Amino acid sequence: MELTVGPLPDKDFFNMGETCRITQVPPHTLRYWETHVGFLRPARRTSGHRRYSRTDLETILQIKDLVQSKKMTVAGAKKALLEHKKGPRPEGGPEGEQAAGVPAATLRLLREVRKEIDLIVSELG
Repeated sequence: MELTVGPLPDKDFFNMGETCRITQVPPHTLRYWETHVGFLRPARRTSGHRRYSRTDLETILQIKDLVQSKKMTVAGAKKALLEHKKGPRPEGGPEGEQAAGVPAATLRLLREVRKEIDLIVSELG
């Protein structure tokens, strides 16, 4: 999910006007995305004006790509970005519990031990 617009100005924070100009997204759309995409939260100055970080701009550009190019809804774009941030889901057994780098035999052994512990607890309780 890479989207390049060109080099960003050498700044850490951008105001609303600069962000709109760079991302080519109107202010009302940015505010709408802020309310519907939980992890897009620009910092606020003491005056209440928004300060978008470079990470915020990258997120805005990703949302824009998903909504406009891929024809996703904002909810779909939010879900796609959350899954992208989590990384790929590990493949595994019937419950999908295969941990990265843990052999299947180890997981089977742990499941058996857990069953035995549950049996002991139920007998004691």
